[in-house]
Amino acid sequence: MSSRAERNAVMACFFDHALLPGGWARDVRIEVADGAISAVTPDTEPAGAERIAGIALPGLPNLHCHAFQRGMAGLSERRGPAHDSFWTWREVMYRFLSALTPDDVEAIAAFTYMEMLEAGYTAVGEFHYLHHDIHGRPYADLGEMTARIANAARETGIGLTLLPCFYAYGGFRAAAPAHGQRRFINDPDRFLKLVARSREITRDVPDCVVGIAPHSLRAVTPKTLRDVDGAAPDGPIHIHAAEQTREVEDCVAALGARPVAWLLDNAGVDARWCLVHATHMDAGETQALAKSGAVAGLCPLTEANLGDGIFNAIDYLANDGRVGVGTDSNIQIDAAAELRQLEYSQRLKHRGRNLLADREGQSVGRILYEKTLAGGAQAMGRKIGKLEAGHRADIVVLDGAHPDLAAAREDLWLDAYVFAGGRRLVKDVVVGGTHAVRDRRHTGHDRIVRRYRDVLARLSQH
Repeated sequence: MSSRAERNAVMACFFDHALLPGGWARDVRIEVADGAISAVTPDTEPAGAERIAGIALPGLPNLHCHAFQRGMAGLSERRGPAHDSFWTWREVMYRFLSALTPDDVEAIAAFTYMEMLEAGYTAVGEFHYLHHDIHGRPYADLGEMTARIANAARETGIGLTLLPCFYAYGGFRAAAPAHGQRRFINDPDRFLKLVARSREITRDVPDCVVGIAPHSLRAVTPKTLRDVDGAAPDGPIHIHAAEQTREVEDCVAALGARPVAWLLDNAGVDARWCLVHATHMDAGETQALAKSGAVAGLCPLTEANLGDGIFNAIDYLANDGRVGVGTDSNIQIDAAAELRQLEYSQRLKHRGRNLLADREGQSVGRILYEKTLAGGAQAMGRKIGKLEAGHRADIVVLDGAHPDLAAAREDLWLDAYVFAGGRRLVKDVVVGGTHAVRDRRHTGHDRIVRRYRDVLARLSQH
């Protein structure tokens, strides 16, 4: 733990209200040891604990992020000469990353992770595919870019699941990579070396987990997918799947099956896996993925921004499917906003309200929050998402004095957070036992913002 983190570490904290596994509790004392919760005692006295006024929630995991894309937020909102889609947005992304240096990536990632902590996330799954230099050549240290992600996680304190991305081809049928993809590409042997190096680099990142991320079925072949899947025998394994209709059509043409169906039939998909997006599934795929035990990694704000489509959440959750949320392109970083967009997408599609609650009278805010806590923790492969002994001390504290919560209590706090207040209600954040956000500002806010501004100013000249 850095000296800055040590100065902000807490041995015990005390909250007016907290959402525990058994429900809401008052006057809750939480003790912390080595970054993890060692004891939780409700209906008690502070007894020397640091009092953090407000409503304590387990920190939400962000299961899918490309940190460098935060720097291009807002740069792709001009209409092109043809129908704009994910595929035209991707060309903007390729141009943006063509000039990024390792220092740039570290500064952007630190800013992105700081914003996540200030916005209600306490852990990130970094789907990391920007590996090589601007010419597509590996750095002298194959893990140079991995080290920059690790540095950003250490500096901000966010919990990290690092997912080195295996990207071998430019499209289905082992198509040659496009010029814009040159910084992503590895063959299986070099990718396995990258995974091993990533584990070395992140050894001193507290509670870090390293998994793997085959990018998508269009970026691998069945053989190369088999060549690398043993690099994370216990998971996590994340993959983009069925994000766009064109991807589904191309997959059927190349592999004879839809992406989710092909993965379920051929890749041994189980609880180790997270299928990111899974937007375009038919009824059979929806039911089968739900029963597989895998997590559907939903990114509602990015999916809306890219015009991808709407996930079939009602049927999927009715079959006990597991879900988590991610910020993906980081067009907007706000944990509550992702949950709100998930519910609102269903309302727009089905022309109803409160559609993702399980039963009459149930709080939509609470059911969304608890389902994405559980799914996110599973997808991250870390013991997080509960205010319970043995779990990481990741705690988001809502401002109980905020006007948006004036008429609320218990589950209504979550409804107001998700559907009204959003990130402006996040007052304090403890992550891994460190009080990282105080009164809405990360302890390194000014320094991190200055570096980020300098990077964006330089990039704007390209």
